[in-house]
Amino acid sequence: MANILIAAYGSRGDIMPLTDIACGLIASGHHVTMTTNTELVDELTVLGIDARPVDFKLDQGAGPATDDPMKLAMQMVKPKGMRQLSRNLLAAVADVPADVVLLTPFAELAGHPLAEARGIPSAGLRLQPMSATYNFPPTLLGAWNAGSVINRSTGRSAARWFDRFYGKTLASLRADLDLPSRSARSLRRERTANNWPILHGFSPSVVPRPDDWRASLEVVGYWWPRNTPGWTPPADLERFLVAGPPPVYVGFGSLMLPPDDAAQLAETVRQALESARVRGIVQSGGTSLEPAAADNIFTVGPLPHDWLFPRVSAVVHSCGAGTTAAGLRAGVPTIAVPSPGGDQPFWARRLTALGASPATITRSKLTASRLAAAITATLDGGQYRTRAQDISTAIANDDGATAAIATITNILETARA
Repeated sequence: MANILIAAYGSRGDIMPLTDIACGLIASGHHVTMTTNTELVDELTVLGIDARPVDFKLDQGAGPATDDPMKLAMQMVKPKGMRQLSRNLLAAVADVPADVVLLTPFAELAGHPLAEARGIPSAGLRLQPMSATYNFPPTLLGAWNAGSVINRSTGRSAARWFDRFYGKTLASLRADLDLPSRSARSLRRERTANNWPILHGFSPSVVPRPDDWRASLEVVGYWWPRNTPGWTPPADLERFLVAGPPPVYVGFGSLMLPPDDAAQLAETVRQALESARVRGIVQSGGTSLEPAAADNIFTVGPLPHDWLFPRVSAVVHSCGAGTTAAGLRAGVPTIAVPSPGGDQPFWARRLTALGASPATITRSKLTASRLAAAITATLDGGQYRTRAQDISTAIANDDGATAAIATITNILETARA
């Protein structure tokens, strides 16, 4: 039995897929502690995970106080914000014993020095490809593709930029842990030379593993969020589902918008569903999307996508990694509405390339008429559902959690040898 720390922070889509690994490790006899945002503590705890909440609040003097979620998110990714988030994470696990620490991207700044200070191994957990490759530019920079040389050069440049941007942040964290001064760049080179392992939780059927990646960058297959034991769907939702043809799902995940923009988006969705003459299930999500009451629309809060998506005709979403995976798993086509920047345009482009999505509408260009036309084209074009079902069959052969656990077990055994 080992003590395993999963150092994580982010939205529901960043956190919940990791429960597949955590629950598998617990079933193998290990004790798992996992950091998370405060909203998900109860959901992790009921799964048997020792959940440690990490709140993001800037110390006085680090930035102006705000409760606006958009402003908080912008503050968090700045060097002072990441320093505070990292310190909060380190404080949350100060008393946690660990034989290995698994790091998600937001936790790497704190996690690397933590592992070094404790003398324990670590590994990365990622839901999107971020390492430099000839195949595509860094996924967090959008969906463009400038050819193999520029793609890989851009990936390396992005890593250097990251190290410079957060160099002082990392230095302060190392000082907090009484570690010797080292540059972020030299530490990255050392991890590469030592073949630091990174496990990627997506299917090679969706994004094939780049041939130019080093050996320890593994693409193991999707990790699926574990559901709360005993969960049952709301009775009124079940009644809505059986009262007519399969509806179209619309949701934008953890997207956060000012109230006026959220209201405008909700109205756009309502008009599009009405114009396309389809029923819709709208998930309120981070932006509290609440279309005006209508007989053809049912609004829901958080619920398992693996239960809902097989019951819908198509999914309209932002193309976050988790929702993209859930739609493909269910074998339903996607209307992609990514926000500019981040990995959403990358996943939207992959869905189109795979033939599971006929249309990408950047959220800034979303109108009711465009969305209605895309919904109609998706439902009328049976080839999109057929292709989505083919991909569903392919990814069903993956077992991402088991593959990840095998690598983690090998890391533990090597450390003990």
